[in-house]
Amino acid sequence: MQIPFVNPQTQQPLTDKGDVLIDEAGKSFARLHEIPRFVEADNYTENFGFQWNTFVQTQIDRHSSTHSQSKERFFAVTGWDKQDLTGQNVLEVGSGAGRFSQVVLDNTNANLYSVDYSNAVEANWKNNDSHTQSGRFTLAQASIYELPFPKNSFDKVFCFGVLQHTPDFKQSVKCLVEMVKPGGELIVDFYPIRGWWTKIHAKYIFRPFTKRMSHPKLLKRIERNANWLINTSQFFNKIGVGKLTNRFLPICDIKSTLPPHLTPEQRREWVILDTFDMFSPEYDHPQRLATVKRWFEEFGMRGVQASFIQYENHNQVAAVRGTK
Repeated sequence: MQIPFVNPQTQQPLTDKGDVLIDEAGKSFARLHEIPRFVEADNYTENFGFQWNTFVQTQIDRHSSTHSQSKERFFAVTGWDKQDLTGQNVLEVGSGAGRFSQVVLDNTNANLYSVDYSNAVEANWKNNDSHTQSGRFTLAQASIYELPFPKNSFDKVFCFGVLQHTPDFKQSVKCLVEMVKPGGELIVDFYPIRGWWTKIHAKYIFRPFTKRMSHPKLLKRIERNANWLINTSQFFNKIGVGKLTNRFLPICDIKSTLPPHLTPEQRREWVILDTFDMFSPEYDHPQRLATVKRWFEEFGMRGVQASFIQYENHNQVAAVRGTK
C-alpha cells in the first residue's frame, strides 16, 4: 500500500494537483523539478545542497568501476541483505545525492521514500529518477522534524551520517521513531564520541571559521591544498605515525574512511568531497553509542543494539538499531 503525503505540521492529507500538493484548509506545498518541497529553500543545510550538487556521482556505486562502498556499508549496517524486502515501505531520511537510495532501489524490491532537508534532492533525482516510473521511489525535500508522511507508517527507517548534523540530535531520533510502525525497525549511524580526545581534531579546531566561509571559497581553498595534504597524510601513514599526527591535518582521514583501490584521480576527488564535508556543516554533534541507545529505549524501541560495525575490512561506523 502506497504511503500518502500529508501536511507535516498538521498531519492532514494532501491532494496532488500536479504542481502543488494542497490540504482541505488550503495549505499548499509546491512541486519543483518534479520534487515536492516541504521546507524553505534557504536553511542550515545549504552547504549539503552545494556539496551534493557539485559531487553528484562521486559516492554513487553505479558510477564506479573500482569499489562498491555504499552497498557494502549499507548492508553491513542494516543486515538486510538476507531479507526479502519486496513490498515493504522503507523511509530514508537525509539522502544526500542518493548513494544509499541507489543501493536500496538497485538491490531490493522495497518501496523507498526518501527525503533530504537540502536541495541535494535534485542530485538524488538525477542519480535515481529512472526508478520513479516503477512507483517504487518517492522523493521529497523535507525536514527530519516535520516529515510529510503519516506517523507509524514504515516497515523500515534508516538515517545514515545525518544525525550529528541536525540541531537537536535527541529530538531527531524521536522524530525518526515516530515514523516506524509497530513491529518496524529503525537503524541509524552517526559520528561517535570515542573518548576525551574525539574533539582534539583539526575539524573541531577550524570549523568555527570554515563553516562561516562561502561554500565556493571553502571548496577552492581545499582544492588548492589537496595535493600536499594528501602527500603529507600518506607519508605519516607510511612511517607509522599517521594515527597520531593526521588528526591535526586539515584533511579527511584517508586511511580509515575512503574506499580502497581508488585511482589517484578518484582519491583526490573523494578527499576534496570528504574534507569539505568536514568543515562546512553548521552543526557537528557526535554522540556516545550508549547515549543514543538510551534515547532509542526512552522513545519506545525494543531489542536495541548499539555497536561499531566494520565494513570494507577497515572502515567503521557507530550504529544503533531497534524495533518498535
